[in-house]
Amino acid sequence: MDDFFASRVEEYDEHMLTEVEGGKEGYIELAKLVPDGVSNLLDLGCGTGLELEEIFKICPDLAVTGIDISKEMLKKLEQKYPHKHICLVCADYMEYSFGDGVYDCAVSFESLHHLSHSEKLGIYKKIYSALKTGGIYAEGDYMVETLHEELNFLEEGRALREERGAETGELLHIDIPFAISTQLSLLGKAGFYDAKMVWRMGATTIITGKKELG
Repeated sequence: MDDFFASRVEEYDEHMLTEVEGGKEGYIELAKLVPDGVSNLLDLGCGTGLELEEIFKICPDLAVTGIDISKEMLKKLEQKYPHKHICLVCADYMEYSFGDGVYDCAVSFESLHHLSHSEKLGIYKKIYSALKTGGIYAEGDYMVETLHEELNFLEEGRALREERGAETGELLHIDIPFAISTQLSLLGKAGFYDAKMVWRMGATTIITGKKELG
């Protein structure tokens, strides 16, 4: 995964903004979901910080913790925002501890569609624990409409992993988009309430979930 993004870091921004349907628009819509008055935010798979560009327009003094597996992507992000309150962590967010009750809000954009059901549920549970009560999680990602499409991608993913001789838990850049209904179900199983889809353009979809108040 690290090698994949390191080799594409120079063209990544242009690709996401001009070639991914709903990419440019999705960053803007995601930023609108960050509540007024938040003081700190967790960004999973922050990459070069495209979503942060829009978020900082709304919350310029926000403190951000960004986690990404790619050193090269994080270098790009650091160069973009040298005067912002950003703590960058180069790590696998599957393994890294987010802490408990730390963040007002968490976001991810086009990052989690490489994970299995169990892996994604595990991440959602960690995000839920990391949020303060009343916190919100907003995710923009590549999603499909039907379970049939999801099953086809899962099967293709299993075949590719076997072809490449991947070990269990090894991160590979293989797209496994889930159905929107699956995504919302997993958020609910992780503890989030009011899980819903709030925006979609092409396959780029934004969903949200909230952490119960008390």
